[in-house]
Amino acid sequence: MVFSFLTSILHAVIPPKEQRIPITWQTSIQPVLAYAPYLYLCYLARRPNTFLVRMLLLPVVVLSVLTAAYRYTWTHPSLYVWNWGQCFFALMMVGRSLGMALTRQGMLKYGEVQPGVREHFKSGSNSVNGDSRDKSNPTPKSGFLAGMADALDLAHTFRGLSYKFSEGAYVPPHTRPVSSRRAFLVATLRSFTINYLALDVIESVIKVLPNGIGTIHGGSIFLPDYFVQMPWARYVVSTFIHLLTGSGLMAGFHMVYDLITLIAVGALNSSPYAWPPLMENPFAADSMHAFWARRWHQLMRHILIVLGAIPGGWIAGDLGMLFGTFIASGFLHEFSMIAMDRGLDLGGFVFFATQGPVLLLERLWRKVTGRRVGGWLGRLWVYAVIFIPGQALTDSWHRRGLGGGMIIPPFLSPTRLILVPLLQRYLSKN
Repeated sequence: MVFSFLTSILHAVIPPKEQRIPITWQTSIQPVLAYAPYLYLCYLARRPNTFLVRMLLLPVVVLSVLTAAYRYTWTHPSLYVWNWGQCFFALMMVGRSLGMALTRQGMLKYGEVQPGVREHFKSGSNSVNGDSRDKSNPTPKSGFLAGMADALDLAHTFRGLSYKFSEGAYVPPHTRPVSSRRAFLVATLRSFTINYLALDVIESVIKVLPNGIGTIHGGSIFLPDYFVQMPWARYVVSTFIHLLTGSGLMAGFHMVYDLITLIAVGALNSSPYAWPPLMENPFAADSMHAFWARRWHQLMRHILIVLGAIPGGWIAGDLGMLFGTFIASGFLHEFSMIAMDRGLDLGGFVFFATQGPVLLLERLWRKVTGRRVGGWLGRLWVYAVIFIPGQALTDSWHRRGLGGGMIIPPFLSPTRLILVPLLQRYLSKN
């Protein structure tokens, strides 16, 4: 009876394909409104003494967010990749909601003793080393606009650089001029343009790859014999496709981040200092620890701590925290891809799940040799991990139609509007 009840809830939230609601202009407002409880939870997380209310609201938030993502769907096959994106975003919101609801004191910013209440120093009072903090501060700023500003800020910050939940996260040094808003915006616009064009070229190349890789039906990056005869050549081709896909993902990350930065700094008057680089050249990592903790983006750091590290720590201590973090990452990537209606595949999950043992091997190396993994040997080690077992992840995605998804619409693609016709004209003359 209990199992039947849970199954009915699951089917209500994640219904079969034929029962899902197509996203149209008429239905689009409904999934958007389903995020209202999440926004209200963000509001409560920035108000003091709301722990019980947040706990009671949590099930409503989780169900509404998952329903919005899995029940409403893009029906054109080229837009299935958008279903993956919206479901991945929803699962991230679930992780964030758990963190906001289960943190008793709420989501504090640095220097706060309560949400919106900053600690300050009394002058002329008894103190030790000049540190006398008055905990009896006035109540936080009230009012609808102040509350909504707090809620929107918390709802859309993933790294949370001004929040205490980001403590310990690595922040790359600024590479754009931050002292001048104009210079910062010019540098960001240049970066956005470069990443947009790079992503456009990469997507256009993937679309013409053989074996169905660039189609909505998908195909393996390991080409069959009638395409490639020699086994070594097959893996050269798969490595190229793997590198191309990874470069496209990085260009996409940077492009979206640059666009948001332009809006935040240019239109919303946010400080350039609040927008450090998203990544720090992952190709320069000389250990997998450096890759995941410093070089790769940290957008999901707190979410993976909530969903994986904390439960894993309860089960197996520090080792469980390490393994749980990457197992949670595997689940997030894989269970969001259900929305593409191509089933589950262990290839991607296994890649993420094995990163725990990989980092454990680096710890063991340090204990045995007394030296960290690093230098040119460390970089070769990183390339081996990313380019050999990592191909299972890329293959898993492309076999399920990732390459056929529309990222940049053709009418906004300089490559398909200009470069491809010019190339076809040149080839036709020769």
